[in-house]
Amino acid sequence: MKTRNRDALFLLPRAGEGGPAKRGRMRARPLASPEGPSSDPAAPGHLLPFGEKGRALVFGFALLLASPAHAFLAYVTNEKGNSVTVIDTDKMTAVKTVKVGRRPRGVEISKDGAELYVCAGDDDTIQVIDTKTLQVTGNLPSGPDPELMILSPDGKTVYVSNENDNLVTLIDTQSKRRIGDVPVGVEPEGMAVSPDGRIIVNTSETTNMAHLIDTQTKAIIANVLVDARPRFAAFKPDASELWVSSEIGGTVSVIDPASHKVTEKIRFEIPGLSKEAIQPIGISFSGDGKRAYVALGPANRVAVIDTATKKIEKYLLVGQRVWHLAFTPDEKYLLTANGVSNDVSVIDVASLKVLKSIPVGAFPWGIAVAPK
Repeated sequence: MKTRNRDALFLLPRAGEGGPAKRGRMRARPLASPEGPSSDPAAPGHLLPFGEKGRALVFGFALLLASPAHAFLAYVTNEKGNSVTVIDTDKMTAVKTVKVGRRPRGVEISKDGAELYVCAGDDDTIQVIDTKTLQVTGNLPSGPDPELMILSPDGKTVYVSNENDNLVTLIDTQSKRRIGDVPVGVEPEGMAVSPDGRIIVNTSETTNMAHLIDTQTKAIIANVLVDARPRFAAFKPDASELWVSSEIGGTVSVIDPASHKVTEKIRFEIPGLSKEAIQPIGISFSGDGKRAYVALGPANRVAVIDTATKKIEKYLLVGQRVWHLAFTPDEKYLLTANGVSNDVSVIDVASLKVLKSIPVGAFPWGIAVAPK
């Protein structure tokens, strides 16, 4: 949030300018001149005697102006808890637990923030939750065992991967009707959408491919082979690259969306850990696209990557079996769902430090954040 110049808190007229006729000429005066406070009440830099109450009022007003413009809520799906934990990111604490269907995993928030969509895999449906009342109000018609989904940039369509029928299902968010299916590889999971909404991507865990699908024709336009068990996909904000994480392969494949070629593979090395323990899953890009954050599963780390050089800047130690990640909308914090330690780690993005662990439900999996 941009704060106003603190000098503007002290709108003091010069001597003789305080009458009603001159009120429009009042201007901000500096708190102090370079030479220090003056004894002349009319001189720049002189602090008028506000008294204790006046100083307290001004100080309180300054704190109010410096406070965050928005407050955010994070929604965390608990895969074995059959619940969604709601976290207040200002208080950094869980404030509510919502009971949902069986095995909730993927989670998205509607464009207007009014509805939360939760993949209830073992119930073969996507539940719709009112974000004001936190009550389940209905369902979206997915296929069997929906796992992950992505919302189109305009918010009108949900694209969902159904793990058990090898389909990507398209659902209209207004009518809440199923409007199409696209056959893909075996065990579809990861879902991504290009910033312009023209291409969706599905990763199939057993076929080891990223499938690029035209949203207008609903046809696959490319199948890109990646390393074993691809779990997630994400476009850079400028759409210049598509990143796909491979859990068993231990890599992130960087794909050129135009040529459909893998241009580079990012690998990870952490002293004291075997390669088998480093399993990339969730990926989040900063808004400017300069950094990527990759959850490394049982390595209990998040890798911070310079997207220009593809070099790893830092490994951040978080909770156990980190799955997915989400920024607060102001990108002040990055939250991680830690599936075995049953908590969410809060990362301060500016300092790249883990600030806190917040207990949630059993086996947290997915996470989404929106304004209150």
